[in-house]
Amino acid sequence: MTTRTTGRRIVTNIALSLDGRYARPDAPEDMSWVMPYALTDVARDHLAGLWEPATTALLGRVNAEGFLGFWPTIIGAEGVDPRDEGFAKWLVGTEKVVLSSTLGEVPAPWERTTIVNKPTAEVAADLKATEGGDVLVLASAGVIKALLAADAVDRLALTVFPVFLGGGPRLFEDGLPAAEWTLTAQSAGEHGALCLVYDRVRAGFAG
Repeated sequence: MTTRTTGRRIVTNIALSLDGRYARPDAPEDMSWVMPYALTDVARDHLAGLWEPATTALLGRVNAEGFLGFWPTIIGAEGVDPRDEGFAKWLVGTEKVVLSSTLGEVPAPWERTTIVNKPTAEVAADLKATEGGDVLVLASAGVIKALLAADAVDRLALTVFPVFLGGGPRLFEDGLPAAEWTLTAQSAGEHGALCLVYDRVRAGFAG
């Protein structure tokens, strides 16, 4: 029979264009195409539903530098959406694991952060073997790709924006392990943004 994963989950979250890309072909660092949709109610509520049950953030180095450079700065700022501030406070206060082969030590402002230089799937397995809530992978495409290739993702969260980037890297590459997923949440919002949450269904025995 099939069972859904229980216990500590590896949860991945990323934004995709309608043609399946997560970055522009000529300027991967330019995420301006995301912003009109990321600041909508549906996107904010989607993210809150992911971080609230999570007690660990798993990031690649580049995303860690971006997230930890920006989000702490909005705490206490005037006019900030409470959901954005809630996420920022969670990110600062939660355990963070950053995958990097180049960072030798934790940069000074990064509270509760551990740098790990090990294969991604091995790090995920180590985290799942510990106590805690979900392990949330925040938009780190390289980390998510490695976890998908190892069939190590328990919950796959996507925010699909109604734009074609016309090229650029894809999240889902050929050669991924065959897998069955069940849709556990869906919501559509302003400007045509679509938030989807899928849980991995695995073979096993209940009880």
